[in-house]
Amino acid sequence: MNDMIFSPSFGNRPSSFVGRDEMLEQLVGGLTSAPGSRERAVVLLGQRGSGKTVLLWELADRMRQQNFVVATPTIVSESMLERIVEKIIDDADAASKGKTRISGGSVGVFGFSAGLQLQREAHEPGSPQHQLTQLCRTLTKQGRGVLILVDELQANTPEVKQLIITYQELVGEGLNVAIVLAGLPGAVSATLNDKVLTFLNRARKIALEPLALGDVDAFLARSFRKIGLSIDGDLRRTASAFTAGSPYLLQLVGHNTVQYAEPDGAVTAETLADALRTSQEDFENDVCRTTLAALSEKDVKFLEALAVEGAESSIAAIADRMGVTPDYAQKYRKRLIDAGIIQVAGRGRVAMAVPYLSDHLQRQRN
Repeated sequence: MNDMIFSPSFGNRPSSFVGRDEMLEQLVGGLTSAPGSRERAVVLLGQRGSGKTVLLWELADRMRQQNFVVATPTIVSESMLERIVEKIIDDADAASKGKTRISGGSVGVFGFSAGLQLQREAHEPGSPQHQLTQLCRTLTKQGRGVLILVDELQANTPEVKQLIITYQELVGEGLNVAIVLAGLPGAVSATLNDKVLTFLNRARKIALEPLALGDVDAFLARSFRKIGLSIDGDLRRTASAFTAGSPYLLQLVGHNTVQYAEPDGAVTAETLADALRTSQEDFENDVCRTTLAALSEKDVKFLEALAVEGAESSIAAIADRMGVTPDYAQKYRKRLIDAGIIQVAGRGRVAMAVPYLSDHLQRQRN
């Protein structure tokens, strides 16, 4: 059957948005508060597959409705500031089609023939920081806001430092600007600990929690009906629970259920089992393997010990399996919690925070 809903690939926007509407409403409310407000600088923390990129794109759409020009999600790179300037110009131009242009300056300033031009004292292009400042000044005078979105935040890169320093200067000038940065918890933690970027510590931090299983089940029920699948309620709830609230797993489970369904659209216990097995394999390959590849050997040893212990374990038991002291194990406990890979599960106990990572580690050992 034809999957016209789930689109399971990283960075790809599914046709429907699930379970984050309240969060988005709060974000939009904060980002449209008075210039300079703490709510206008937001840091999103989430593991791979938690829906960070999709959330940023949805936020971009909603903020345009609030009269904001948006630099759509930009990946950290050497040319990040230049890309942000280009995206603001393009977005302002797209919004002004058929309307009065924001004018002033010469086309050659940025090398674009787009609708947004800037008044410049010098004929030669300035730095990207200066260009960004000029853009924000012009748009603020026109009664419009500027939203900068950054995806896959990297720890302590010169480009991130320069962007945050420039943003802080824009805020100090009282310009109508806001910023949202999204990244893995470990990268975000390292960035926030940078002494040069203490300004970010005052930003609002939002951890992307798993989706509510009720929202997941309701979405699957609507989607399967729309596609023409016939599935028993208990089987559908099994599929919902299998996602563990992961947006990426939700996409995988939905897509594979469609692919394995009978020609007449029926989903049986056998076809659902095949769909869930394939979804887990895809998730382990795309998320679990990538997560482990970024860790040190000792980090992985800690996780392997936790996987052997079960869903959760005491630090003492993990240290014993590692052959180290509890104090030594605590160092890796903190690192992995900061990275969002494990979570506190009670006094002196931890549990896996990434779905099926324990299963993946167990299979690797066998």
